[in-house]
Order: sequence, then C-alpha cells, then structure tokens
Amino acid sequence: MHCSPCFSRPGKPTDNAFIESFNGQLRKECLNVHWFLSRGDAHEKVDAWRKDYDEVRPHGSLGSHAPAEVGRIDNGTSENAENAGTTVLPESRISQNSQNPH
Repeated sequence: MHCSPCFSRPGKPTDNAFIESFNGQLRKECLNVHWFLSRGDAHEKVDAWRKDYDEVRPHGSLGSHAPAEVGRIDNGTSENAENAGTTVLPESRISQNSQNPH
C-alpha cells in the first residue's frame, strides 16, 4: 500500500475548514495585533496566544468549554471527581467563560 501526503489545493479553503478557521483566528487575534521586535519576541507573543487558545478560551465545538477544563474533567482530575467524564464545569469557570469575549 502506497501513502502520499495530501495537501489543500491553492484557493480551496474548504479542503480543510478547521485549519483555515484556526489560521484566521491566529492572524486576526495575534499576528495583526502585535509588532514583533525579534524572533524571541515573536515566539513569546505567539506562544502566549497559543496557550490562551489551547487552555483558557472556550471553544464552540466543546460546548463553549475550555479545552484544558474538558481534559481535566475527562481525566477525572476536576474538583468534583464524581462528575469525571462529563462536561459539568465548576460554577466559577462557567461565569468566567460567559465574561470572556473570545
């Protein structure tokens, strides 16, 4: 069996809508907002955005929950262990999500 990489075709963003959405968010919320003074400065700013994106901000595909919170719940490490494996969040986290404009 032969496998080869499959790339999105130029001008066809619907080939991979998820990465196109991510790229748009990265550009709009990070790259267009910051001036990068050096490679190190760019690394720090993009990494801070990535951590917020991956750990803090709510995602619609996760029922408006943050990925890190869903991961802790699924792993049984939430504050309320009896709810492990569910998407029930502590009230404090829900109120923070509702105030976060991301």
